[in-house]
Amino acid sequence: MPAEIISHEPATGAELWRGAIGDADTEVAIARASWAEWAAKPVTFRIETLRRYANVVRAKSDAFADLIARETGKPLWEARTEVDSVIAKVDISVSAYSERTGQRRMDAPMGSRMALRHKPHGVLAVLGPYNFPAHLPNGHIVPALIAGNAVVFKPSEKTPASGAFLIDCLREAGVPEGCARVLIGGPAEGKALAGHADIDGLLFTGSARTGIALNRQFAERPEKILALEMGGNNPIIVWDTPDLYAAAILVVQSAFTSAGQRCTAARRLIVDDALYEPLIAELGKIVDKLIVGAPHDNPAPFMGPVIDNEAADMLGESFLELVLRGAKPIRHMQRPQPDLPFLTPGILDVTALDDRPDIELFGPILQVIRTDNFDVAMIEANNTRYGLSASLITQTPDLYNRFWANARAGIVNWNKPTNGASSGAPFGGIGWSGNHRPSAYYAADYCAYPVVSNEADAARASIGVGLREYEPDDT
Repeated sequence: MPAEIISHEPATGAELWRGAIGDADTEVAIARASWAEWAAKPVTFRIETLRRYANVVRAKSDAFADLIARETGKPLWEARTEVDSVIAKVDISVSAYSERTGQRRMDAPMGSRMALRHKPHGVLAVLGPYNFPAHLPNGHIVPALIAGNAVVFKPSEKTPASGAFLIDCLREAGVPEGCARVLIGGPAEGKALAGHADIDGLLFTGSARTGIALNRQFAERPEKILALEMGGNNPIIVWDTPDLYAAAILVVQSAFTSAGQRCTAARRLIVDDALYEPLIAELGKIVDKLIVGAPHDNPAPFMGPVIDNEAADMLGESFLELVLRGAKPIRHMQRPQPDLPFLTPGILDVTALDDRPDIELFGPILQVIRTDNFDVAMIEANNTRYGLSASLITQTPDLYNRFWANARAGIVNWNKPTNGASSGAPFGGIGWSGNHRPSAYYAADYCAYPVVSNEADAARASIGVGLREYEPDDT
């Protein structure tokens, strides 16, 4: 068994960071011993601590963005937007906590009152992904800490440095070390944390395969909260729109931002047959201009490499498999450097495939489906077990009304990309995309549970029905 996790830069292959593999038992025990004191603090104290955390991240934003860019391979401009999201999450979470878990008092019979308050669960485990190694786990961690929980965070083994940096910022801001724990490790450590008897819940962002396994694991543990965000096989429909250049830009942004490594990325383009050739022509012009490069290149790249060579190999095999099954390549996905995971966008026409694989190809691959019937386009959009994001490009409001009503997704957009969801709104999906516990603004819902109390200042009670009258000889 290795004693260390080593992180390498996808763009260069150079070693970036190394750290000792941790122990789930130790981290959970420390969190368990620490969380009650943190939970007993006034919520205003916890909020101010998290606001200091935002300031710590703000002060370190350049170093943090540089680290994220190097560790994920994403362009520096994109890493900076991720750090901005980390900072903004604090105020968003404060507003969400107030709105979603606020206190209420209501009058009740006999001079009593009804009170609604919320309590933290206790110790929450967070499993983070590699594509947004700071923003996505931060979206669980900040609302969990505001609610009064302790957190044990296991970052992806592919981006441990960014996860460790995040926890260091929390501690520097004053979050007790016992309440902000980081567990460095691989799949074994993740399984040990997820299955630990002393956690009160698990907040997960990652693949559907892992999320489904966790759902099975938690099936016999209804006392533990489980929030799953598991990605998508997202559709974007282009229909009845005169501006095909703008439509093509929206498709490119949806499919290829972050090298296609977003859970909301468009995997399937469904297009009106009458618009197919001119739209593909516009797509080709834009794709040909996209710069694929290293994070700090000048001019700045649109997209960087995928996370590692293993991911690049799998995506290459998936592209080839689709071709062998009958897909028509429109733009071949290329790998300019065999020893590094840079990939150019790949586009295939899969209209002729009878049995299209319903999988999340987590990279820059876009599958195109042609049809001349909008009802068929809707059927194709919903032809997936996932249900995270869907978008329609059209200038016909009635079509959008039909699309919104019938699209099976937690995010339904009109003339906007499938990605770029706001942290100020709920974020989640249905089917294999989640378990109906949306994150972002609604994360407050799964970080605390409601407690209803019927209260009175003094004990007053009587039984008015069902008692025998008193008789003198009663003993």
